[in-house]
Amino acid sequence: QVQLVESGGGLVQAGGSLRLSCAASGSIFSINAMGWHRQAPGKQRELVARITTGGLKNYADSVKGRFTISRDNAKNTVYLQMNSLKPEDTAVYYCNADSIIDRYWGQGTQVTVSS
Repeated sequence: QVQLVESGGGLVQAGGSLRLSCAASGSIFSINAMGWHRQAPGKQRELVARITTGGLKNYADSVKGRFTISRDNAKNTVYLQMNSLKPEDTAVYYCNADSIIDRYWGQGTQVTVSS
């Protein structure tokens, strides 16, 4: 099992920045990728960014050039730096960790961008 704890959400004005953190614990040796998804009211959960243990990254088109995913292996933590935030980025952001056979989720953190 892998446990994920997110932090860093909040309320910010359009154009502002936030950094989300996701700390992993438990069977972290089994993780081969971590990422962030988000879910806005009435919409499906969507991938925002992902980073593999090999360092490969991919982003949703809507956040390319504005968001950056990174990780600190010593702290077993993944970060999502979000710049130039827009009202349409408002959502609950969920951290996830993938092993070969499972996907684990954090509890989610609310990000609200006011116009």
